[in-house]
Amino acid sequence: MGYFLFQVGIIVYYFLLSTVLNSINQQPLQQFTHLELIAKKVVEGFITGLHKSPFHGFSVEFAEHRLYNKGEATKHIDWKLFGRTDKLFVKRFEEETNLRCQIIIDDSSSMYFPVVANNSLSFGEGRGEVNKITFSAYCAAALIELLKRQRDAVGLSIFSEKIEVHTPAKSSSLHHKMLFHELEKLIQPHDVKTHKKTSAIEALHQIAEAIHKRSLVIIFSDMMDSKANSEELFSALQHLKHNKHEVILFHVTDKQKELDFDFDNRPYRFVDMETGEEVKLHPNEIKETYQHSMADFRKNLILKCGQYKIDFVEADINEGFEKVLLPYLLKRTRMM
Repeated sequence: MGYFLFQVGIIVYYFLLSTVLNSINQQPLQQFTHLELIAKKVVEGFITGLHKSPFHGFSVEFAEHRLYNKGEATKHIDWKLFGRTDKLFVKRFEEETNLRCQIIIDDSSSMYFPVVANNSLSFGEGRGEVNKITFSAYCAAALIELLKRQRDAVGLSIFSEKIEVHTPAKSSSLHHKMLFHELEKLIQPHDVKTHKKTSAIEALHQIAEAIHKRSLVIIFSDMMDSKANSEELFSALQHLKHNKHEVILFHVTDKQKELDFDFDNRPYRFVDMETGEEVKLHPNEIKETYQHSMADFRKNLILKCGQYKIDFVEADINEGFEKVLLPYLLKRTRMM
């Protein structure tokens, strides 16, 4: 009997030891979400061999002048101002900080096109059958991971008819966890949001007013706002340029369906995801007119972005987020 109890005790001991060891081994993986793991893999692949950030230039900002005090260092004297006033003034700078970045994501119903059965990516994959919101969330996650490694501050804004989420830029680990959590909520397979209209104009104006310090502003949107004309939309983009923000627009589209209108010539029932309006037709009946209309819209958008010095990036979800995001980041490193 005693030997039997001893054997049971040994079995229980090894079971408990195995459970503890498995728990310890799994702990590093369990502390990260699925989205974080993919973002880490993408960023690790990108930064291999790179020696500088694709984003920089926001760390030191001029604040004001003050009179030069005799005996102090002369390196910050404004000699041009001395030439005009014959007085010595010193440039004062804000306390040095890292880059501040605000990521803005359009969460209206049109961003959930196309509707797919499973809009999540497997670990390590850079593409898959995804919709526009999932593509945007994965791009944003990779950028957050990159900025985190650079010790930069990052915030997140999500909008549809109104601003749904707005967090100021911070660099704490807890803040990053919260941002990843908000992105995870966007890509839940069961959460296909319909009848959420876009009000990009109002939202972008509000976000511009909320960003007080000079920042890098990155927008993910299809820029489809049916509530206003294009001039009002471009005015909202221009507003983001105040306070010397740098603005990057990732124009997220399903190029094959939304721009090229590539459908088989058979009857389709097209449904507006934001209004619910339906129309039945053969694609060939309107294909040429549709393509011309979308080409004009895209051309005008690129033109206005050029005028306002907004970096315009074509983001076709069919290419996969890595093939869109990483070449753009590499391009920036070559420009700097």
